[in-house]
Amino acid sequence: MIINRRNSASRHLERSEKSLFALSSLILIASVWTLALPASTADLPFGPWTRAANEPILSPQGSTWESAGTFNPAVVFHNSKFVMLYRAQDASGTSRLGYAESTDGLHFIRRHDPVLSPEADYEKDGGVEDPRLQKFGDTYYLTYTGYNKKDAQLCLATSRDLIHWDRKGVILPSYKGNWNKGWTKSGAIVPEKIDGKYWMYWLGTAPSETGETYKTDQMGLSWSTDLLHWTEATATPILPRRPGMFDSRVVEPGPPPILTDGGIVLIYNGADDQLVYRTTVAVFDRRDPRKLLYRSDAPLFAPEKPWEKVGQVPNVVFVEGMVRQGNRWLFYYGGADKFVGLAEASMK
Repeated sequence: MIINRRNSASRHLERSEKSLFALSSLILIASVWTLALPASTADLPFGPWTRAANEPILSPQGSTWESAGTFNPAVVFHNSKFVMLYRAQDASGTSRLGYAESTDGLHFIRRHDPVLSPEADYEKDGGVEDPRLQKFGDTYYLTYTGYNKKDAQLCLATSRDLIHWDRKGVILPSYKGNWNKGWTKSGAIVPEKIDGKYWMYWLGTAPSETGETYKTDQMGLSWSTDLLHWTEATATPILPRRPGMFDSRVVEPGPPPILTDGGIVLIYNGADDQLVYRTTVAVFDRRDPRKLLYRSDAPLFAPEKPWEKVGQVPNVVFVEGMVRQGNRWLFYYGGADKFVGLAEASMK
């Protein structure tokens, strides 16, 4: 958490005034840190992350729709099974969503055919990418990226069985919004209504504010009353990039957030100026999803294994799936835009 420093006091202050100012400043800083304590690392719902498998749990196969990559999965526990929707890429770069099931969360059996393939104009040629799943009532809401080789836009589809999907279209168009000047992707929907509204963290693109020629991917926040029509909640990114840090270039939501008594726990993926992707966490106020309580200054997870460092895109771990199993959390991630990996952490 970054606290803005006050301007230094005037050198013409009397000694007593200086002492009083210093004391009040210390009290102010202490009070700010006290307010931040409920969202400290000690209050996160999970402990340190470790790899549950040293090798990929899903890899490309065959010569058709999933031959180049199988990565960036969403995972839920449905009908007593772990169900994974994963991004599958063919040799031409077109993406589809594959379906796999598991009884233990580690060993998955795939369906022969994809469950979502590019059909709409906003998906053609590029495909459907990077799923995230949230359930309300008996309906699953799938946010995904529709990519037509020109624009990437955040889209929505619904299903009750995770196999048959009803497209709802683009929910956040590209090149529109309060601050977004490019693509929209990666919608992570908060699991409960807050203040009578649904809330979703997402990725948008902003021009560099410090003079670089490239654009940067930063995080936005929108709300909705029906999950179909979304309104931006802020005029600027809700979670901006941090120059010089591991999330200086990309700040992108991971799986749907966890709600705790301490706040909205959002796992997110960040990339530095060399586009090395790591995973970390931020916490927002449970009563006001716009209010940031805590943001980690260090990654939770980083590429280490050869298959996380070498692939279609090098040096990437990208978490999109998360399931609670007993007294542990399972985190499903893409490795180097080619494989699916599994990490775990104990539940607090």
